Amino acid sequence: MTSMKSLQTAGVNKVDVVEVDRPVPGPRDALVRIRACGICGTDVSFLHMGGMPARAHLGGDPVPVPLGHEPAGEVVEVGTEVTGLQPGDRVVVNPQDAPTGIIGCGGRYGGMSEYLLIEDAEVGRSVAVFPDTVPFAVASLNEPMAVARHAVNRSQAKPADRVVVFGAGPIGLGAAIWLKLRGVQHVVVVDVIPSRLDKALAVGADAVINSAEEDVTARLSELHGEAANALGQPRPGTDIYIDAAGAPAVFNTVIQNARWHAKLVMVAVQKKGSDIDLGGMLRSELTLIASQGYPTEIFEVTPELVEHQDRFAKLISHSVPFAEVERAFELTLTPGAAEKVVITFDE
Repeated sequence: MTSMKSLQTAGVNKVDVVEVDRPVPGPRDALVRIRACGICGTDVSFLHMGGMPARAHLGGDPVPVPLGHEPAGEVVEVGTEVTGLQPGDRVVVNPQDAPTGIIGCGGRYGGMSEYLLIEDAEVGRSVAVFPDTVPFAVASLNEPMAVARHAVNRSQAKPADRVVVFGAGPIGLGAAIWLKLRGVQHVVVVDVIPSRLDKALAVGADAVINSAEEDVTARLSELHGEAANALGQPRPGTDIYIDAAGAPAVFNTVIQNARWHAKLVMVAVQKKGSDIDLGGMLRSELTLIASQGYPTEIFEVTPELVEHQDRFAKLISHSVPFAEVERAFELTLTPGAAEKVVITFDE
């Protein structure tokens, strides 16, 4: 059987390129040659854990995980029962649709491989086709931009709303883009890294705040005007807060600043719990909205990603060849060294 290279975890903060059998598509499957795959915070979490944690009652070391759930590639084989796909089609993938487990997140297959089997391939459910005018690296943003789009959809932001996004990583910046494309008139991005704030302005944010150097409350009041909470205490006029940072300080900042009937959308994974001022939430009647994944958005975003590809391309800070995958993860694991790293495969 023909072999291929595939990336998997190899212990704490280590990756390994291994030779595995190249999948053979069945009658309902398609085989995709991967051209690009983004590195996500979830990949980093698997690295920190050393792989997939073994079940507690079994003990033992973490199980290696094939990595990569943000792939884009080219169809090279299709099964006899597959319709709507043909060799040469460029596709993005829904990693959550794989029957043998989520691609790159504990399932049998990972997107950081030379080839990826799309089981029970169906256009519009497991894959979407995109035109050859879009670089594979940009197309690989489809999955994280679906995550960002779901957060914006959950916010139900309207054009007149004043919105703040905490965290200028790919999800936060993606949310800022979607908010502006949705017609929201004023979007502020908050972060502590100047280069990320510059990127936020480049993709369309109306203003930025460096929370390490500026008074967030004063700046929001300046940008969004004055309002009040349910007790009449002065608060910035911000309508919607989106947490794409996952830091306890964000919750505290939002509660301290929330006007009456403000909303907080939580899309970032909280790294650790924090004490929440429930009384503060009560005084503002703050609505907390959780945003998980992309129930309907995975291919909802694809046409707009194609249309606005130049804007989304700005999110990519580094494109690294698969042959240098260890460097790609070193960049990702080094705080402040990179924003979005995409691994590319030979054209």
